[in-house]
Amino acid sequence: MEITKQLITVLDDEENILELIKVNLTKENFEVVCFSKPKQFLNFVEEKTPDLIILDIMLPQIDGFELCKMLKTHQRLKDVPIIFLSAKSDEVDKVVGLELGADDYITKPFSVREFIARVKAVLRRNKEKQKEKLILVGKILTINPETFEVFVEGKKVELTTTEFKLLLGLAENKNKVFTRDKLLDYLWGTEKAVLDRTIDVHITHLREKLGKAAKFIKNVRGVGYKIDDNE
Repeated sequence: MEITKQLITVLDDEENILELIKVNLTKENFEVVCFSKPKQFLNFVEEKTPDLIILDIMLPQIDGFELCKMLKTHQRLKDVPIIFLSAKSDEVDKVVGLELGADDYITKPFSVREFIARVKAVLRRNKEKQKEKLILVGKILTINPETFEVFVEGKKVELTTTEFKLLLGLAENKNKVFTRDKLLDYLWGTEKAVLDRTIDVHITHLREKLGKAAKFIKNVRGVGYKIDDNE
């Protein structure tokens, strides 16, 4: 089975630095995409989500600090870890960078071995953080609230937005029974103009899509639904 490489994007206006980083991170089995201009970088991350972003601070047109602020307000990119790379070694710059949400700050010139070690450390910490956000039901159902993804035995399940919200609401409150009215309020609030029977329809579709994991959605007769993964 082919393992997907982690994607690292690098933005630096020094071509020799880009080449050095690309060669050495590629050797470590990362996919590396380099940019020397902020606009090219921004166009790329609008289409793809990297596992790590390495940003130079002193760039033409816009500096790395401003780019970091932009990335941290972007819904899809805000949790992507960032490492600042800069010739500026002042403590104030390091503090500013870290306060903006960067995960590390590396000064030039740098040791390649230390650079790689710090890249791996940031990726490892981020992976642990992502794991903490996952909701696990039983041993086969995984829900990622950040990416709106659901997996059953490692295989992605395509759900509608309503189905996902319904599953998430139940999974975040394991063993708590929700009436149909409460689920309607949760999904549509005061704007709902639907019958409580609608919940039953969504639950039916959800169970069909979840396959083996459908067993965790329990019907409490005369009341509503709950998720119970006690086996």
